[in-house]
Amino acid sequence: MDSGRFRTPRNAARTSTAGPASDAASDAASGGPSACGAPPGTASPAGAARAPGTARGHRAGRAPRTLRGPRAARIAALAAAGLLATVVPSAQAGAADPTPRVDLTVLVVDDGGSAVRAITAELTGSGIPYRTLDLDDADRPVLTPAFLSDPSDSATGRPRARYQGVVLPHEAVFGPDSAEQAALVAYEKAFGIPQVDAYTWAHPGVGLDYTSDGGWSGVLDGARAYVTPAGQAGPFRDLKGPLTFEDNAPDVSESYGYAGRPRAGYTSYLDMPTADGGRAALVGEYAHDGRRELVVTFAYNPHQRQFRALARGIVEWLTQGVHLGQSRNYLSVHVDDVFAPDARWDTLRNCTPGDLDCPGGDGAAANPVRMTADDAAYAAAWQKSSGFLLDMVYNGGQGEQWKTEHGGTDPLAARLIADRAQYRWINHTYTHPFLGCVQDAGTVPWSCAKTPAGATRWVSRSAISAEIRDNLDWALGKGLPVDRTELVTGEHSGLKTLPQQPVDNPNLAGALADNGVRWTASDNSREPAQRSVGTGSSAAQTVPRHPMNVYYNVGTAAEMADEYNWIYTSRAEGGSGICENNPASTCLPAPLDTATGYAAYIVPREARTALTHVLGNDPRPHYVHQSNLAEERLLYPVLDTVLADYRALFADNTPLVNPRQKDVGTELNRRAAWDRALAAGQVTAYRIGSTVTVKAPSGVAVPITAPEGTRKQLLLGTAAFGTSYAGTRSAWTTPEALQSGITLKLPTI
Repeated sequence: MDSGRFRTPRNAARTSTAGPASDAASDAASGGPSACGAPPGTASPAGAARAPGTARGHRAGRAPRTLRGPRAARIAALAAAGLLATVVPSAQAGAADPTPRVDLTVLVVDDGGSAVRAITAELTGSGIPYRTLDLDDADRPVLTPAFLSDPSDSATGRPRARYQGVVLPHEAVFGPDSAEQAALVAYEKAFGIPQVDAYTWAHPGVGLDYTSDGGWSGVLDGARAYVTPAGQAGPFRDLKGPLTFEDNAPDVSESYGYAGRPRAGYTSYLDMPTADGGRAALVGEYAHDGRRELVVTFAYNPHQRQFRALARGIVEWLTQGVHLGQSRNYLSVHVDDVFAPDARWDTLRNCTPGDLDCPGGDGAAANPVRMTADDAAYAAAWQKSSGFLLDMVYNGGQGEQWKTEHGGTDPLAARLIADRAQYRWINHTYTHPFLGCVQDAGTVPWSCAKTPAGATRWVSRSAISAEIRDNLDWALGKGLPVDRTELVTGEHSGLKTLPQQPVDNPNLAGALADNGVRWTASDNSREPAQRSVGTGSSAAQTVPRHPMNVYYNVGTAAEMADEYNWIYTSRAEGGSGICENNPASTCLPAPLDTATGYAAYIVPREARTALTHVLGNDPRPHYVHQSNLAEERLLYPVLDTVLADYRALFADNTPLVNPRQKDVGTELNRRAAWDRALAAGQVTAYRIGSTVTVKAPSGVAVPITAPEGTRKQLLLGTAAFGTSYAGTRSAWTTPEALQSGITLKLPTI
């Protein structure tokens, strides 16, 4: 691949834009036990998507932006010189011409609009390398034939296309008569390179009738669109539809679009019904003049569900199904504190008795929330009926203490242990203590206790190690299928906890190594990036988890709505005002009805946030608490909504992937290494006809996606490549023995 400005690291791209379902907003710290879900009152992220061709600060609806004036003249002169100096190989050249090399890199022409930003985010999240041409950069390279291609590549002696696909803000961004547009058209014709028009309007120039000729234009909020048979047989074979446009706030227009009737050469992939009983297209392929364009005629941004559902298909069309990177739809849910009771929210004092910051009372949690044997039986039955597996994150010592305090029997433990093979189990320490600094409860909020010399007092290595070891031994004695390499500490303690504890407990890394822990959970709202705990080959890696906004300290919907009101209501409305002080949050316009607020408001918002993570190729687990499976069993409505919405939208060839914690850790680790290799320019990848060649640094696994029927070259013979997902084959892979690179053989179509 060409050197140049490749994509930013994956996590940086994901957290740079706040929105109703983005990590930055949905995990923003709320100051309470809310698990920091999507802030109430937010609608479309960072402004609704702009009209086609508008740039930063431009009014929606104005004509597509093209380059004009002195700058355009300078670019035109340079591009014209490039056209004279470079000969672009023609697809219609003689049969003796060698098959060209096509580099597996995407060219993104960026005008700063939300549509291009959305596609760029998908490329980044999938691990697909791209180069950006920033139209707002006065010193950007000029798009000339030499920029796009090489008539004779020094490595292969073949004509070389530097980019396998091109993303444009809209079809006329350079101006129809410009030298840059001429260079791009010649390049796409010569090498068969596809072009995505990220957002444009319905008109004959993109293969559609005007909206006045039987089409439609307007706000799409709440509208339903349908994947056509051609779309399901082509790039959107992972969808079965219909696709409903988000309508998160009735008073905000979140997406605008144009639906036009197809003309000759246009194949509709996503359409909607019109008032006269016909169909009008929103997404489709326009084949004309030896070129192919994917035309999108509605506005979107990276976080909206309608884009997230279509994103994989857009990339598959752009890359013709052959690209670096891969994408999955992930969902796993950790249930913390299993066997332990959880303290209950006090609706009068607006705090949780037993917490260090809850004044009054005797410091003990009264009437805690804990699952019963019936709750455990329900969980097992729900898993079977839903086809979804929960991770039970357990505290054996807490269960033993409960049993001692309740007559020596524990029906809950008996039921869960009898059903142990139906769940995955993760060590949560024996008694759930705080494993960071020694907490001084004499201040509110708490602070780290100090030695007489002023040094921080830390929980010892031996104490941390005993908590990990004793819980593992307890599980093994009960026959629980637990993996010793996985750990979730209580409250993610031991890791740095701002503002009180800005560094990890220095005794944590050694205790993890003592017990063979390789993957320890962290809170994604605090630390979204994976990192090492300790140094050397034995160092554990964090696995960030998304907190779900189903609180640990409630057992009923009324309690949940009451606490939600306290956190997300302004002081003037009787709330805490936390939402007023947190820039990542907004306040409710009025408190929720505690009788209906959970089902009517919180459940759909939390399900939408979780589903956005699922559709974002994000493997990070979500976490809740055992209290959410108790009493009114508040978790199930959220998960039922997520699963139902997902299965209504996606085809059977795109199942939810439900990874365990160590698999998530491994995935994040591979992605980080891949990102570093791309950023350093250490990856070479190209396609020549039906052969794909990839070279990367030794030890770096390579993510590749290719069509069904692709085979991997072995030392002797070939083998089927990858696993099937969403109608393609994909995998993390490395060179075979005695090979310096990876070679794939694509099927002959």
